[in-house]
Amino acid sequence: MIKEKQIGVVSNYFENVKVAAVKLSDGLKVGDVIKIVGGETNFDQPIESIQINHKQVSSAKKGDEIGIKIKEKVRKDYRVFKIVSK
Repeated sequence: MIKEKQIGVVSNYFENVKVAAVKLSDGLKVGDVIKIVGGETNFDQPIESIQINHKQVSSAKKGDEIGIKIKEKVRKDYRVFKIVSK
C-alpha cells in the first residue's frame, strides 16, 4: 500500500537552476520519493540531493527550508508530499 503524507510547501522556484525551495513541516532525506501537487502539476520524483544554505546535507527536519533539484516547473505554495510504502 502506498501512502502520501504532506511534508511541506514550495516557497520559491529558481527556473534557471531547476531548484525548488521547500519549507518543511516534516523530515525528508536523500532517497525519499516525493510528489509535488499544484495547479496542473502532479509528479513524483526521488530526492537525489538536499541543500540547506547552499550546503549538501543527507537529511532535513521539520522547520528547515531546503533546496531540491526538480524535473518540472513548480510554483510557490504547491504542496509537497512524501510517498511512504506500507
